[in-house]
Amino acid sequence: MTDPALGTAPGPGSGPAGGAGTETETDPEALRERALSTLVTARDRTTLLTSCVEEPDLTAQHSPLMSPLVWDLAHIGNQEELWLLRTVAGREAMRPEIDDLYDAFEHPRSERPSLPLLAPGEARAYAAEVRGRVLDVLESTAFHGTRLTEAGFAFGMIAQHEQQHDETMLITHQLRTGPQALTAPDPEPAPLFTGPSEVLVPGGPFTMGTSSEPWALDNERPAHVREVAPFWIDTTPVTNGAYQAFIEDGGYGDARWWAPEGWAHIRRHGIEAPLFWRRDGGQWLRRRFGVTEAVPPDEPVLHVSWYEADAYARWAGRRLPTEAEWEKAARHDPADGRSRRYPWGDADPSPHHANLGQRHLRPAPAGSYPAGESPLGVRQLIGDVWEWTASDFLPYPGFAAFPYKEYSEVFFGSEHKVLRGGSFAVDPVACRGTFRNWDYPIRRQIFSGFRTARSQAAA
Repeated sequence: MTDPALGTAPGPGSGPAGGAGTETETDPEALRERALSTLVTARDRTTLLTSCVEEPDLTAQHSPLMSPLVWDLAHIGNQEELWLLRTVAGREAMRPEIDDLYDAFEHPRSERPSLPLLAPGEARAYAAEVRGRVLDVLESTAFHGTRLTEAGFAFGMIAQHEQQHDETMLITHQLRTGPQALTAPDPEPAPLFTGPSEVLVPGGPFTMGTSSEPWALDNERPAHVREVAPFWIDTTPVTNGAYQAFIEDGGYGDARWWAPEGWAHIRRHGIEAPLFWRRDGGQWLRRRFGVTEAVPPDEPVLHVSWYEADAYARWAGRRLPTEAEWEKAARHDPADGRSRRYPWGDADPSPHHANLGQRHLRPAPAGSYPAGESPLGVRQLIGDVWEWTASDFLPYPGFAAFPYKEYSEVFFGSEHKVLRGGSFAVDPVACRGTFRNWDYPIRRQIFSGFRTARSQAAA
Protein backbone atom coordinates (compact mmCIF):
# COMPACT_ATOMS: atom_id res chain seq x y z
CA MET A 1 0.00 0.00 0.00
CA THR A 2 1.31 3.43 -0.76
CA ASP A 3 2.76 5.47 2.08
CA PRO A 4 -0.05 7.90 2.96
CA ALA A 5 -2.45 5.04 3.39
CA LEU A 6 -4.23 3.42 6.21
CA GLY A 7 -6.33 0.58 4.61
CA THR A 8 -9.84 -2.20 3.88
CA ALA A 9 -13.76 -5.31 4.38
CA PRO A 10 -16.41 -8.89 4.21
CA GLY A 11 -19.92 -9.20 2.84
CA PRO A 12 -23.35 -9.14 4.36
CA GLY A 13 -23.83 -11.84 6.93
CA SER A 14 -20.10 -12.30 7.51
CA GLY A 15 -19.69 -12.04 11.25
CA PRO A 16 -16.23 -10.98 12.42
CA ALA A 17 -14.94 -11.66 15.85
CA GLY A 18 -15.47 -8.27 17.37
CA GLY A 19 -17.44 -7.29 14.29
CA ALA A 20 -20.81 -7.30 12.57
CA GLY A 21 -23.53 -9.46 14.00
CA THR A 22 -21.66 -10.44 17.15
CA GLU A 23 -22.10 -9.58 20.80
CA THR A 24 -18.71 -7.86 20.74
CA GLU A 25 -19.96 -5.26 18.28
CA THR A 26 -22.51 -3.90 20.75
CA ASP A 27 -20.79 -4.65 24.06
CA PRO A 28 -18.83 -1.49 24.98
CA GLU A 29 -16.43 -3.27 27.30
CA ALA A 30 -15.62 -5.96 24.74
CA LEU A 31 -15.05 -3.26 22.13
CA ARG A 32 -12.81 -1.38 24.54
CA GLU A 33 -10.78 -4.51 25.19
CA ARG A 34 -10.47 -5.25 21.47
CA ALA A 35 -9.35 -1.70 20.73
CA LEU A 36 -6.85 -1.75 23.60
CA SER A 37 -5.43 -5.11 22.54
CA THR A 38 -4.91 -4.10 18.92
CA LEU A 39 -3.33 -0.77 19.87
CA VAL A 40 -0.94 -2.44 22.32
CA THR A 41 0.00 -5.16 19.84
CA ALA A 42 0.81 -2.54 17.22
CA ARG A 43 2.91 -0.45 19.61
CA ASP A 44 4.85 -3.47 20.81
CA ARG A 45 5.78 -4.21 17.21
CA THR A 46 6.71 -0.59 16.52
CA THR A 47 8.96 -0.67 19.56
CA LEU A 48 10.67 -3.84 18.36
CA LEU A 49 11.29 -2.44 14.89
CA THR A 50 12.75 0.82 16.20
CA SER A 51 14.76 -0.52 19.14
CA CYS A 52 16.73 -3.29 17.41
CA VAL A 53 19.09 -0.88 15.61
CA GLU A 54 21.25 2.03 16.72
CA GLU A 55 20.30 5.68 16.22
CA PRO A 56 22.21 6.13 12.92
CA ASP A 57 20.09 3.38 11.38
CA LEU A 58 16.92 5.10 12.60
CA THR A 59 17.78 8.45 11.03
CA ALA A 60 19.36 7.14 7.80
CA GLN A 61 17.44 6.68 4.59
CA HIS A 62 18.19 3.12 3.54
CA SER A 63 16.49 3.51 0.17
CA PRO A 64 14.98 6.49 -1.65
CA LEU A 65 11.80 4.38 -1.80
CA MET A 66 11.46 4.45 1.98
CA SER A 67 11.33 6.96 4.82
CA PRO A 68 13.87 7.00 7.64
CA LEU A 69 12.56 4.76 10.40
CA VAL A 70 12.37 7.73 12.74
CA TRP A 71 9.93 9.48 10.37
CA ASP A 72 7.57 6.50 10.51
CA LEU A 73 7.80 6.45 14.30
CA ALA A 74 6.73 10.09 14.72
CA HIS A 75 4.19 9.85 11.88
CA ILE A 76 2.48 7.00 13.74
CA GLY A 77 2.18 9.22 16.82
CA ASN A 78 1.05 12.22 14.82
CA GLN A 79 -1.76 10.32 13.06
CA GLU A 80 -2.89 8.89 16.38
CA GLU A 81 -3.02 12.37 17.85
CA LEU A 82 -4.86 13.83 14.84
CA TRP A 83 -7.60 11.24 14.79
CA LEU A 84 -8.04 10.00 18.36
CA LEU A 85 -7.13 13.04 20.46
CA ARG A 86 -8.12 15.96 18.23
CA THR A 87 -10.96 14.49 16.14
CA VAL A 88 -12.57 11.92 18.45
CA ALA A 89 -11.85 13.58 21.81
CA GLY A 90 -11.85 17.20 20.63
CA ARG A 91 -8.61 18.05 22.42
CA GLU A 92 -6.15 20.80 21.56
CA ALA A 93 -3.20 19.94 19.34
CA MET A 94 -0.12 18.82 21.25
CA ARG A 95 2.47 19.63 18.58
CA PRO A 96 0.74 21.50 15.72
CA GLU A 97 4.09 22.72 14.42
CA ILE A 98 5.06 19.18 13.33
CA ASP A 99 1.90 18.37 11.41
CA ASP A 100 3.42 19.42 8.10
CA LEU A 101 6.59 17.37 8.67
CA TYR A 102 4.60 14.17 9.08
CA ASP A 103 2.01 14.77 6.38
CA ALA A 104 2.79 12.04 3.85
CA PHE A 105 1.27 14.04 1.00
CA GLU A 106 3.35 17.13 1.68
CA HIS A 107 6.73 15.44 1.50
CA PRO A 108 7.68 12.49 -0.72
CA ARG A 109 9.82 9.85 0.91
CA SER A 110 12.95 10.94 -0.95
CA GLU A 111 12.78 14.37 0.74
CA ARG A 112 12.08 13.29 4.29
CA PRO A 113 15.70 12.87 5.47
CA SER A 114 16.29 16.58 4.81
CA LEU A 115 13.39 17.68 7.00
CA PRO A 116 13.90 18.87 10.61
CA LEU A 117 12.50 15.63 11.99
CA LEU A 118 12.18 14.81 15.67
CA ALA A 119 15.24 12.96 16.94
CA PRO A 120 14.69 9.32 17.93
CA GLY A 121 14.36 10.03 21.63
CA GLU A 122 11.97 12.91 21.06
CA ALA A 123 9.91 10.88 18.56
CA ARG A 124 9.58 8.03 21.06
CA ALA A 125 8.57 10.41 23.85
CA TYR A 126 5.98 12.11 21.63
CA ALA A 127 4.44 8.81 20.49
CA ALA A 128 4.38 7.55 24.08
CA GLU A 129 2.71 10.71 25.39
CA VAL A 130 0.09 10.52 22.65
CA ARG A 131 -0.59 6.89 23.50
CA GLY A 132 -0.97 7.62 27.20
CA ARG A 133 -3.60 10.25 26.46
CA VAL A 134 -5.33 7.98 23.95
CA LEU A 135 -5.72 5.26 26.57
CA ASP A 136 -7.50 7.79 28.77
CA VAL A 137 -9.80 8.69 25.87
CA LEU A 138 -10.48 5.03 25.19
CA GLU A 139 -11.69 4.54 28.76
CA SER A 140 -14.43 7.14 28.36
CA THR A 141 -15.41 6.83 24.68
CA ALA A 142 -18.97 5.82 23.86
CA PHE A 143 -18.88 3.57 20.81
CA HIS A 144 -21.89 5.13 19.12
CA GLY A 145 -23.18 8.49 18.03
CA THR A 146 -20.76 9.21 15.20
CA ARG A 147 -19.49 7.16 12.31
CA LEU A 148 -15.92 7.50 13.57
CA THR A 149 -16.72 6.10 17.00
CA GLU A 150 -19.32 3.52 15.99
CA ALA A 151 -18.05 0.07 17.06
CA GLY A 152 -14.67 1.64 17.84
CA PHE A 153 -13.89 2.31 14.16
CA ALA A 154 -11.43 5.16 14.78
CA PHE A 155 -9.38 3.05 17.19
CA GLY A 156 -9.36 0.14 14.75
CA MET A 157 -8.37 2.48 11.93
CA ILE A 158 -5.40 3.77 13.91
CA ALA A 159 -4.29 0.26 14.93
CA GLN A 160 -4.39 -0.72 11.26
CA HIS A 161 -2.49 2.42 10.30
CA GLU A 162 0.28 1.64 12.76
CA GLN A 163 0.51 -1.98 11.65
CA GLN A 164 0.73 -0.88 8.02
CA HIS A 165 3.64 1.38 8.89
CA ASP A 166 5.18 -1.47 10.84
CA GLU A 167 5.12 -3.48 7.62
CA THR A 168 6.69 -0.51 5.84
CA MET A 169 9.42 -0.39 8.50
CA LEU A 170 10.00 -4.11 8.09
CA ILE A 171 10.54 -3.48 4.37
CA THR A 172 13.10 -0.84 5.36
CA HIS A 173 14.84 -3.42 7.53
CA GLN A 174 15.03 -5.74 4.53
CA LEU A 175 16.52 -2.94 2.41
CA ARG A 176 19.14 -1.84 4.94
CA THR A 177 22.63 -3.22 4.65
CA GLY A 178 24.68 -4.45 7.56
CA PRO A 179 24.38 -7.27 10.07
CA GLN A 180 21.16 -9.00 11.01
CA ALA A 181 19.04 -6.94 13.42
CA LEU A 182 15.82 -8.97 13.57
CA THR A 183 15.31 -12.63 14.32
CA ALA A 184 12.28 -14.91 14.43
CA PRO A 185 11.74 -18.66 14.33
CA ASP A 186 11.18 -20.28 10.96
CA PRO A 187 7.71 -21.58 10.08
CA GLU A 188 7.01 -25.14 11.11
CA PRO A 189 8.35 -27.64 8.56
CA ALA A 190 5.61 -28.83 6.24
CA PRO A 191 5.48 -31.99 4.17
CA LEU A 192 5.96 -31.43 0.46
CA PHE A 193 2.60 -30.49 -1.00
CA THR A 194 1.38 -33.22 -3.36
CA GLY A 195 -2.20 -32.08 -3.89
CA PRO A 196 -3.67 -30.82 -7.15
CA SER A 197 -1.80 -27.94 -8.77
CA GLU A 198 -5.00 -26.00 -9.49
CA VAL A 199 -8.61 -25.75 -8.37
CA LEU A 200 -11.73 -25.03 -10.41
CA VAL A 201 -13.75 -22.10 -9.09
CA PRO A 202 -17.36 -22.35 -10.32
CA GLY A 203 -18.89 -19.52 -12.27
CA GLY A 204 -21.78 -17.42 -11.05
CA PRO A 205 -22.44 -14.53 -8.68
CA PHE A 206 -20.86 -13.92 -5.30
CA THR A 207 -20.78 -11.11 -2.75
CA MET A 208 -17.59 -9.05 -3.00
CA GLY A 209 -16.55 -6.47 -0.43
CA THR A 210 -18.40 -5.69 2.79
CA SER A 211 -21.00 -3.44 4.28
CA SER A 212 -20.95 -5.02 7.73
CA GLU A 213 -17.36 -5.39 8.93
CA PRO A 214 -17.04 -2.54 11.46
CA TRP A 215 -13.31 -1.91 11.05
CA ALA A 216 -13.21 -2.33 7.28
CA LEU A 217 -11.73 0.62 5.44
CA ASP A 218 -13.44 2.58 2.72
CA ASN A 219 -12.04 0.86 -0.38
CA GLU A 220 -13.50 -2.48 0.73
CA ARG A 221 -17.01 -1.06 0.81
CA PRO A 222 -19.81 -1.55 -0.04
CA ALA A 223 -20.73 -5.20 -0.44
CA HIS A 224 -21.96 -5.85 -3.97
CA VAL A 225 -22.66 -8.79 -6.25
CA ARG A 226 -20.10 -9.75 -8.89
CA GLU A 227 -20.57 -12.29 -11.64
CA VAL A 228 -17.47 -14.39 -12.32
CA ALA A 229 -17.05 -16.92 -15.12
CA PRO A 230 -15.64 -20.34 -14.13
CA PHE A 231 -11.85 -20.39 -13.90
CA TRP A 232 -8.94 -22.40 -12.58
CA ILE A 233 -6.58 -20.97 -9.97
CA ASP A 234 -3.29 -22.26 -8.55
CA THR A 235 -3.76 -24.18 -5.32
CA THR A 236 -0.70 -22.47 -3.84
CA PRO A 237 1.34 -19.39 -4.68
CA VAL A 238 4.04 -19.79 -7.35
CA THR A 239 7.23 -21.08 -5.74
CA ASN A 240 10.86 -20.06 -6.06
CA GLY A 241 11.57 -23.35 -7.80
CA ALA A 242 8.87 -22.76 -10.41
CA TYR A 243 10.05 -19.20 -10.91
CA GLN A 244 13.63 -20.36 -11.41
CA ALA A 245 12.42 -22.46 -14.34
CA PHE A 246 11.16 -19.23 -15.93
CA ILE A 247 14.56 -17.62 -15.39
CA GLU A 248 16.51 -20.60 -16.71
CA ASP A 249 14.30 -20.71 -19.81
CA GLY A 250 15.39 -17.17 -20.67
CA GLY A 251 12.23 -15.52 -19.43
CA TYR A 252 13.96 -12.22 -18.66
CA GLY A 253 15.41 -12.10 -22.16
CA ASP A 254 12.29 -12.79 -24.18
CA ALA A 255 10.05 -9.82 -24.96
CA ARG A 256 7.15 -12.13 -25.86
CA TRP A 257 6.24 -12.57 -22.19
CA TRP A 258 6.37 -8.97 -21.10
CA ALA A 259 3.99 -6.05 -21.20
CA PRO A 260 5.75 -3.32 -23.24
CA GLU A 261 6.21 -1.07 -20.20
CA GLY A 262 7.56 -3.98 -18.17
CA TRP A 263 9.99 -5.00 -20.89
CA ALA A 264 11.30 -1.44 -21.14
CA HIS A 265 11.65 -1.28 -17.35
CA ILE A 266 13.62 -4.50 -16.88
CA ARG A 267 15.92 -3.67 -19.82
CA ARG A 268 16.52 -0.15 -18.53
CA HIS A 269 17.42 -1.39 -15.04
CA GLY A 270 19.13 -4.66 -15.95
CA ILE A 271 16.68 -6.78 -13.95
CA GLU A 272 17.28 -10.52 -14.37
CA ALA A 273 15.82 -12.07 -11.20
CA PRO A 274 13.67 -11.18 -8.17
CA LEU A 275 14.97 -8.43 -5.93
CA PHE A 276 17.66 -9.55 -3.46
CA TRP A 277 18.58 -12.62 -5.57
CA ARG A 278 22.04 -13.22 -7.05
CA ARG A 279 23.56 -16.14 -8.84
CA ASP A 280 26.57 -17.83 -7.25
CA GLY A 281 27.96 -20.45 -9.58
CA GLY A 282 25.23 -22.99 -10.11
CA GLN A 283 22.85 -21.79 -7.42
CA TRP A 284 20.74 -18.80 -6.56
CA LEU A 285 21.28 -16.96 -3.28
CA ARG A 286 19.13 -14.31 -1.66
CA ARG A 287 19.63 -11.73 1.07
CA ARG A 288 16.95 -11.82 3.78
CA PHE A 289 17.13 -9.38 6.69
CA GLY A 290 20.91 -9.30 6.70
CA VAL A 291 21.46 -13.01 6.10
CA THR A 292 22.57 -14.52 2.78
CA GLU A 293 21.11 -17.95 2.10
CA ALA A 294 20.28 -20.35 -0.71
CA VAL A 295 16.92 -19.62 -2.30
CA PRO A 296 14.53 -22.27 -0.91
CA PRO A 297 12.76 -23.85 -3.88
CA ASP A 298 9.52 -24.72 -2.06
CA GLU A 299 8.75 -21.25 -0.66
CA PRO A 300 6.47 -18.82 -2.51
CA VAL A 301 8.52 -16.46 -4.65
CA LEU A 302 8.95 -13.06 -3.03
CA HIS A 303 9.94 -9.54 -4.10
CA VAL A 304 8.67 -9.66 -7.67
CA SER A 305 6.92 -6.82 -9.47
CA TRP A 306 3.56 -7.01 -11.20
CA TYR A 307 5.42 -7.01 -14.50
CA GLU A 308 7.46 -10.05 -13.43
CA ALA A 309 4.37 -11.88 -12.19
CA ASP A 310 2.52 -11.11 -15.42
CA ALA A 311 5.47 -12.26 -17.55
CA TYR A 312 5.77 -15.55 -15.66
CA ALA A 313 2.05 -16.19 -16.06
CA ARG A 314 2.23 -15.62 -19.82
CA TRP A 315 5.30 -17.85 -20.08
CA ALA A 316 3.38 -20.58 -18.22
CA GLY A 317 0.43 -20.24 -20.60
CA ARG A 318 -1.72 -18.72 -17.87
CA ARG A 319 -2.60 -15.29 -16.51
CA LEU A 320 -2.94 -13.44 -13.24
CA PRO A 321 -6.37 -13.73 -11.58
CA THR A 322 -8.55 -10.66 -11.49
CA GLU A 323 -9.25 -9.16 -8.11
CA ALA A 324 -12.82 -10.48 -8.21
CA GLU A 325 -11.57 -13.97 -9.10
CA TRP A 326 -9.09 -13.88 -6.23
CA GLU A 327 -11.75 -12.85 -3.74
CA LYS A 328 -14.23 -15.44 -4.94
CA ALA A 329 -11.57 -18.16 -4.59
CA ALA A 330 -10.84 -16.91 -1.07
CA ARG A 331 -14.31 -16.22 0.32
CA HIS A 332 -17.04 -17.98 -1.64
CA ASP A 333 -18.59 -21.06 -0.08
CA PRO A 334 -20.38 -23.01 -2.83
CA ALA A 335 -22.33 -25.02 -0.25
CA ASP A 336 -24.43 -22.05 0.83
CA GLY A 337 -23.42 -19.27 -1.56
CA ARG A 338 -22.15 -17.15 1.31
CA SER A 339 -18.98 -15.02 1.40
CA ARG A 340 -16.82 -15.78 4.42
CA ARG A 341 -14.57 -13.33 6.26
CA TYR A 342 -11.58 -15.57 5.60
CA PRO A 343 -11.02 -18.69 3.51
CA TRP A 344 -11.45 -20.91 6.61
CA GLY A 345 -14.54 -19.16 7.94
CA ASP A 346 -15.38 -16.16 10.11
CA ALA A 347 -13.00 -16.76 13.05
CA ASP A 348 -10.05 -14.42 13.46
CA PRO A 349 -6.75 -15.84 12.19
CA SER A 350 -4.75 -18.10 14.46
CA PRO A 351 -1.23 -19.47 13.93
CA HIS A 352 -2.58 -22.67 12.39
CA HIS A 353 -4.59 -20.74 9.79
CA ALA A 354 -1.97 -18.46 8.25
CA ASN A 355 1.52 -16.96 8.45
CA LEU A 356 0.83 -13.42 9.69
CA GLY A 357 2.02 -10.81 12.15
CA GLN A 358 5.80 -11.02 11.67
CA ARG A 359 5.70 -14.25 13.64
CA HIS A 360 8.21 -15.50 11.08
CA LEU A 361 10.46 -13.50 8.79
CA ARG A 362 9.79 -15.56 5.68
CA PRO A 363 6.97 -17.30 3.85
CA ALA A 364 6.06 -20.84 4.84
CA PRO A 365 6.54 -23.61 2.25
CA ALA A 366 3.88 -23.78 -0.45
CA GLY A 367 0.99 -25.96 0.68
CA SER A 368 1.32 -25.11 4.37
CA TYR A 369 -1.63 -24.34 6.66
CA PRO A 370 -4.24 -26.86 5.49
CA ALA A 371 -6.52 -25.52 8.24
CA GLY A 372 -6.54 -22.19 6.41
CA GLU A 373 -7.64 -23.42 3.01
CA SER A 374 -10.79 -22.18 1.30
CA PRO A 375 -13.93 -24.30 0.87
CA LEU A 376 -12.68 -25.16 -2.62
CA GLY A 377 -9.27 -26.26 -1.32
CA VAL A 378 -7.14 -23.24 -2.26
CA ARG A 379 -4.29 -22.70 0.22
CA GLN A 380 -2.32 -19.76 1.59
CA LEU A 381 -4.65 -17.10 0.28
CA ILE A 382 -4.07 -15.22 3.52
CA GLY A 383 -0.54 -14.49 4.74
CA ASP A 384 2.90 -15.49 3.43
CA VAL A 385 3.03 -13.17 0.37
CA TRP A 386 0.91 -10.37 -1.04
CA GLU A 387 -0.50 -11.64 -4.33
CA TRP A 388 -0.57 -9.47 -7.42
CA THR A 389 -3.84 -9.51 -9.37
CA ALA A 390 -4.57 -8.46 -12.93
CA SER A 391 -6.81 -5.60 -11.76
CA ASP A 392 -6.30 -1.86 -11.55
CA PHE A 393 -7.14 -0.24 -8.21
CA LEU A 394 -10.66 1.10 -8.73
CA PRO A 395 -13.60 1.97 -6.46
CA TYR A 396 -16.46 -0.43 -5.91
CA PRO A 397 -19.94 0.62 -7.08
CA GLY A 398 -21.31 2.97 -4.44
CA PHE A 399 -17.88 3.78 -2.96
CA ALA A 400 -17.77 6.73 -0.57
CA ALA A 401 -14.49 8.06 0.82
CA PHE A 402 -14.28 7.87 4.62
CA PRO A 403 -12.90 9.38 6.72
CA TYR A 404 -10.68 11.16 4.17
CA LYS A 405 -10.19 10.84 0.43
CA GLU A 406 -6.41 10.54 0.68
CA TYR A 407 -6.65 7.02 2.04
CA SER A 408 -7.95 5.42 -1.16
CA GLU A 409 -9.71 7.77 -3.54
CA VAL A 410 -6.66 9.67 -4.76
CA PHE A 411 -4.99 6.40 -5.81
CA PHE A 412 -7.82 5.02 -7.94
CA GLY A 413 -6.93 4.53 -11.58
CA SER A 414 -4.76 2.53 -13.93
CA GLU A 415 -1.42 3.48 -12.34
CA HIS A 416 -1.81 1.07 -9.42
CA LYS A 417 -2.37 -2.69 -9.44
CA VAL A 418 -4.22 -4.50 -6.67
CA LEU A 419 -2.57 -7.02 -4.35
CA ARG A 420 -4.58 -9.30 -2.08
CA GLY A 421 -4.17 -11.65 0.85
CA GLY A 422 -1.47 -10.11 3.01
CA SER A 423 2.05 -11.34 3.74
CA PHE A 424 3.96 -12.71 6.71
CA ALA A 425 4.57 -9.05 7.59
CA VAL A 426 0.85 -8.17 7.91
CA ASP A 427 -0.91 -8.16 11.26
CA PRO A 428 -4.34 -9.83 11.41
CA VAL A 429 -6.01 -6.52 12.30
CA ALA A 430 -5.00 -5.23 8.86
CA CYS A 431 -5.79 -8.36 6.89
CA ARG A 432 -9.20 -9.71 5.90
CA GLY A 433 -10.61 -11.57 2.96
CA THR A 434 -11.79 -8.21 1.65
CA PHE A 435 -8.62 -6.22 2.37
CA ARG A 436 -7.19 -4.42 -0.67
CA ASN A 437 -3.59 -3.37 -1.12
CA TRP A 438 -2.23 -1.51 -4.13
CA ASP A 439 1.07 -0.38 -5.59
CA TYR A 440 2.84 0.58 -8.78
CA PRO A 441 3.49 -2.39 -11.11
CA ILE A 442 7.26 -1.81 -10.91
CA ARG A 443 7.45 -2.22 -7.12
CA ARG A 444 9.56 -5.11 -5.81
CA GLN A 445 10.68 -4.11 -2.31
CA ILE A 446 7.25 -5.06 -0.96
CA PHE A 447 6.59 -8.63 0.22
CA SER A 448 4.88 -9.54 -3.03
CA GLY A 449 4.36 -12.83 -4.83
CA PHE A 450 1.50 -14.22 -6.91
CA ARG A 451 -0.48 -17.19 -8.12
CA THR A 452 -1.78 -17.76 -11.63
CA ALA A 453 -5.14 -18.61 -13.15
CA ARG A 454 -6.71 -19.66 -16.44
CA SER A 455 -10.20 -19.45 -17.85
CA GLN A 456 -12.09 -22.71 -18.01
CA ALA A 457 -12.43 -22.29 -21.77
CA ALA A 458 -8.63 -22.60 -22.02
CA ALA A 459 -8.72 -26.19 -20.73
